[in-house]
Amino acid sequence: MVEDDAVIREATQLTLERHGYDVTTAEDGLEAIERFEKIHPDVVMLDIMLPGLDGISVCRRIRETSTVPIVMVSARGDALDVVLGLEAGADDYVTKPFDTQVLVARLRAVMRRAVSDPERPAPTAGSGVESFGDLELDREALEVRRGGAIVQLTPTELKLLIEFANNPGVVLSRSTLLQRVWDYEWGGDGRLVDVHLQRLRTKIGADRIETVRGFGYKLRA
Repeated sequence: MVEDDAVIREATQLTLERHGYDVTTAEDGLEAIERFEKIHPDVVMLDIMLPGLDGISVCRRIRETSTVPIVMVSARGDALDVVLGLEAGADDYVTKPFDTQVLVARLRAVMRRAVSDPERPAPTAGSGVESFGDLELDREALEVRRGGAIVQLTPTELKLLIEFANNPGVVLSRSTLLQRVWDYEWGGDGRLVDVHLQRLRTKIGADRIETVRGFGYKLRA
């Protein structure tokens, strides 16, 4: 957990530890990078406004070498901060002051997305590789290849692609994607879907996922 406010940092650490988390903290961006490289955490909770190296820069640095789930924290809930954090590679965000139960739910959700989901349909017969033009999805290896080259996706981007692959040609709304990919049963912010789809399209091809205005998105057959 990276937070420069000592009161918030200590209170949140105690709260998370009561929920069973083993929490390592950092006060600024540079310390965050050092701690991350040393302990390789299961999830990162990263404040946007930090002294020295800000949270957006820290997120980008982490994404250069890791797909660890990242939850950004914004003090203002400013739309630009949120979008910049998601574009830098964050999986989700919360705004201060945050409800403890919401924070814990968000952390659990991003950690669930970081592992394979046993409830998903089994891989197709044979090699377990599905092809969509020059795009290949290997469910067994949890790998995506485009033109034979590995495409590096975050766990959230991979689960988003798998959801489309489970429903080829079917229009999926933002609310449906928030529920199935982000595990949001109480609603959520459509910006999560929009920004992650933008990142996914950049990696797999802009025309691979089609926008059906007023309804949602679908994977081209």
